[in-house]
Amino acid sequence: MAEADNDDLISLLEEEEKDIDLPNLLPLLAVRDVVVFPDMLLPLFVGRSISIRAVDEAVAKDGFILLVTQKKQHLKEGPQPDDLYTIGTIARILRILKLPDGRIKALIQGIAKAKIIKYVRKRSFYRVKSEVIFEKPVKNITIPIEALMRSVRKHSEKIIELKDEFSGDISSILESIESPGKLADLVASNLKLKIEESQSLLELVDPVKRLKKINKFLSRELELSSMQAKIQSDVRVEISKNQRDYFLREQVRAINKELGDSDDKSKEITEYKTKIKKAKMPSEAGKAAKKELKRLSLMHPDSAESSVIRTYLDWLVELPWSKSTKDNLDIKKAKEELNAAHHGLKKIKNRILENISVKKLNPQSKGQILCFAGPPGVGKTSLGQAISKAMGRKFIRISLGGIRDEAEIRGHRRTYIGALPGRILQGLKQCNTNNPVFMLDEIDKIGADFRGDPSSALLEALDPEQNSEFSDHYLNITFDLSKVMFILTANITDTIPSALFDRMEVINLTGYTEEEKQIIAEKFLIPRQITENGLTPKTLSISNGALLKIIQEYTMEAGLRNLEREIKKICRKIARKIAEGEKKLFQITQNNLHQYLGLHKYYPEMDKEESQVGLATGLAWTQVGGEVLYVESSLISGKGDLIITGQLGDVMQESARAAVSYTKANLQSLDIEKDFFENLDIHIHVPAGAIPKDGPSAGIVMAASLISSATGKPLNKDIAMTGEITLRGRVLPIGGLKEKALGALRAGINTIIIPEKNKKDIAELPANVKRKIKFISVKNMDEALSIVLEKEKNETKKTSNNK
Repeated sequence: MAEADNDDLISLLEEEEKDIDLPNLLPLLAVRDVVVFPDMLLPLFVGRSISIRAVDEAVAKDGFILLVTQKKQHLKEGPQPDDLYTIGTIARILRILKLPDGRIKALIQGIAKAKIIKYVRKRSFYRVKSEVIFEKPVKNITIPIEALMRSVRKHSEKIIELKDEFSGDISSILESIESPGKLADLVASNLKLKIEESQSLLELVDPVKRLKKINKFLSRELELSSMQAKIQSDVRVEISKNQRDYFLREQVRAINKELGDSDDKSKEITEYKTKIKKAKMPSEAGKAAKKELKRLSLMHPDSAESSVIRTYLDWLVELPWSKSTKDNLDIKKAKEELNAAHHGLKKIKNRILENISVKKLNPQSKGQILCFAGPPGVGKTSLGQAISKAMGRKFIRISLGGIRDEAEIRGHRRTYIGALPGRILQGLKQCNTNNPVFMLDEIDKIGADFRGDPSSALLEALDPEQNSEFSDHYLNITFDLSKVMFILTANITDTIPSALFDRMEVINLTGYTEEEKQIIAEKFLIPRQITENGLTPKTLSISNGALLKIIQEYTMEAGLRNLEREIKKICRKIARKIAEGEKKLFQITQNNLHQYLGLHKYYPEMDKEESQVGLATGLAWTQVGGEVLYVESSLISGKGDLIITGQLGDVMQESARAAVSYTKANLQSLDIEKDFFENLDIHIHVPAGAIPKDGPSAGIVMAASLISSATGKPLNKDIAMTGEITLRGRVLPIGGLKEKALGALRAGINTIIIPEKNKKDIAELPANVKRKIKFISVKNMDEALSIVLEKEKNETKKTSNNK
């Protein structure tokens, strides 16, 4: 809004009112953004052609012109009469100045209010017929009016003080005005009001009412001005504090520089920039790192959030985004490394050599997901270390046994205190390479609870089609796991979720034969224990006979842990003797072995004293390898009930019922009387009753035991059986033939009856196992009985007496 010059305003106010003869016909000047009040002195810039012509017309005559505010401020050229208010102010043009750009600068003075009666001319410029609006002067200034005038003056002075917009003696100017109307017009002309509010004041004829209304506007403006002043004061205080802190930091930096001390924060930021550059991250990770670094640079070094960002940046720069070890693609050398580390395991070694061959021909091939399944102690974990050594890669191992929290695999969100990435990324950071041999041990013992299912979190990591974009909750950006060779280990595969099991290539590791155990002990176990117990080969010698006796009579396992334990026990006792002063070569033989290990723990043939009626020898597969399983049956007086004991599972109990049904259905072919079982109860028992047992492969053994008891014919103690039986006597195939064969060897059994459909599995057995065991395949129960059943005891005795 235009504002009057103080000197002109004072002279205007002091001038005595004079009667001025105002013409009725006046040129009209439409003004924008301002409402001109009487006695108001202000400059106007006139630029529109219609307005310039109106000013020229007024100057050419008596200098009077009607100023009317237009309603819409955005109008361009030529506002229409409807766009203008009907009440304006008659003004006198005191001075004009033509500018070089064609515009006119005019100094005008408001004279009186006027109302437009009629538009006389509308071409080139507007000429209107107007009527002057006279307001009644307030002759008697009452106390309420005086109080209102004081309030207006006080509010005006406060606003001016808060805004600090004017200089000079404002109070004297306001005090010199005694007319309520003129005071209202003076304040309204200098108060920043909306056009509608200013126009409403202009149109209000009663001076007292106008003063009351201006007082309301002043109260509102005073409140706004006070709030604005408070905000500005707060901003100035904050800016002053920030400037003070900035100057202090700059002074500290300058002092440290003079003393030779470095600026820790800038040094830290510089170091992070260097580390980010060296890490060679993908673009997504690089953007995240730079964004977090920028946040860190704007924070106070001691704030809690800055420590969280530092930890996150440390993980980003220390992960091996682009660090890989060079693979050993020499097949012969890799084969030598595998043979030097493990004896046997031909199938697994060939699989690893095939993987190296593929990598040699196609360096871009994805990482493999292998699962070593087998009993404890067969060397699953150590085999992973041998593979890493053969391939020239680093080895990292984590145990998944008992893990129940999904965050152990995928990490925690950064919103949690103490959050960290999952075990997989922790392992990669530890080995500092993105293509290690990564062993996930005991995958079959992973759990699940309310914290999530870790096995489901592994689905992405263990899928070669997805793990190139593995997402960890902590990083919140993808990491490429496609170069990692994952190796999983498990004792059994039944507990592994099917979706996870489908992503693996399962390689079964069975137990070792006695010959294999003897070779492994001589090549690996004995030299290792001699070294670990501080001995030398010149102080200890274990004969082959003693070693074989340890294997047969002191251990009964598929793996090698107990064997190594017994060897370690011998080494400890010899170490004590040497520490006590004995210095000689200690020779361990079959005769003195008991002095070191005590009495033997196992006697494989203790249940094979003679063939017995109702005692059948079977084979079982367990988590720790194959074992011999004995089944006993007995017939006792009763009502034909079936009693099953030995802590058998549902499947095994069903096999027992199937065996009973088969026997009762074939009484005639078995030479058993028709009503033989009517007054007899059948009791089938499997010894080692404290151990749970289950599975269908003992069906043929139970049937043979029952038929032996019913016919009185003993079962050959040197023959073991395995196979599932049907109600019609067919023998169905079973699993784990190699483990069961090794269990039979450990028990001293050299003949095994197997289902006909398992003959194909014999080809995969070690040559020494096939050489020592005679495999007899049968299609049905009749063939098995013809092999395993001996003659009746009475007939055997008669034959011997005749001889």
